[in-house]
Amino acid sequence: MFFFFSKILEFFIYPFSWIIILAVAALLVKKPLLKKKLFVSAAIVLFIFSEPVVINQFAKLWDIQPVPLKKKGAYSCAIVLGGFSSELANGGYYFNGSADRFIQALKLFQTGRVTHILITGGNGSLLPDSFRESDWVKTQLQEFKVPDSCILIEDKSRNTLENASFTKPILDSAHLQQPYLLITSAYHMRRSVQIFKKSKIDIIPYPTNYLTSDGYLGVDDFIPDPSALEIWNIYMKEVIGTVVNFLR
Repeated sequence: MFFFFSKILEFFIYPFSWIIILAVAALLVKKPLLKKKLFVSAAIVLFIFSEPVVINQFAKLWDIQPVPLKKKGAYSCAIVLGGFSSELANGGYYFNGSADRFIQALKLFQTGRVTHILITGGNGSLLPDSFRESDWVKTQLQEFKVPDSCILIEDKSRNTLENASFTKPILDSAHLQQPYLLITSAYHMRRSVQIFKKSKIDIIPYPTNYLTSDGYLGVDDFIPDPSALEIWNIYMKEVIGTVVNFLR
């Protein structure tokens, strides 16, 4: 039930949704002064959340920086959170914009920094079909000659809470030494660390897939960009999710 309502309520936490709500309200109200205030409010929200410099500065504060890895030896496992592959309408599958999670995990294995890869992720859709992300990702790892004995999968989870809950018994059964590397997108790492530590899983954050620029400010950073709204949608979901998990 919590999973269902969390999906429905996502709409109301996005800045773009706030703009739509304010604009629609402005069109519906009859009082001229209130109508003007609502339109102005929508314009202000649109301007603030479409400014690249604003989201870039927020991301610097929110994203968890990577922890330096030990200089010698390998870690026993890299836990890779799902969400980096998707299903086509015709039944095929593909890597989406978060595929850096897969790339970095494979790189760590191929360079001998980890001995096992655990993929955790089932199907997070409200109306799931037979697609299970980790099962498909296993076939992709096999194409890169990763031995079956080095691949662990968890294919039941629908969200990060279940990622941690369902992953722990698999790791315990495999008797792999902690700490493990936790691989997910930089924007998602803060909430993931919170959840995995609460589940008593000793992890080292290994963030990937950075969405914002961390370089010097340029003119483009002050020019409104629609893509900033899309990035804000992602970060707002993470902020709300982190607060909810903390309160729970």
